Amino acid sequence: MAIARKAGFPDKDVTISELARALAHPARLAILRLLAQRGECLCCDLVDDLPLAQSTVSQHLKALKSVGLIRGKVDGPRSRYRIDWQVLRGFNALSKNFFSGLMPLERTKS
Repeated sequence: MAIARKAGFPDKDVTISELARALAHPARLAILRLLAQRGECLCCDLVDDLPLAQSTVSQHLKALKSVGLIRGKVDGPRSRYRIDWQVLRGFNALSKNFFSGLMPLERTKS
């Protein structure tokens, strides 16, 4: 079995890769979009709007929560989820810096 070796890579690159991996499913993007629109939701609210079973939605919420993109607040027997905007803004900034650093400088035609 291969061992994931993150040591030796810049922390920023590791952070981008972990967050990108958590976003690498259309259901997770849909969840973020719904949370952005509503501010806060219960899992059952998300299940009503997604073509997925409750257990599947819970797995996607767990993936987003594990990297800090969303937070859950216990409300009795349920949890309310919301976006952690600070983490999302940080990912946005890191991604912009990374990708803009890859782009070649545009050469002007003389």
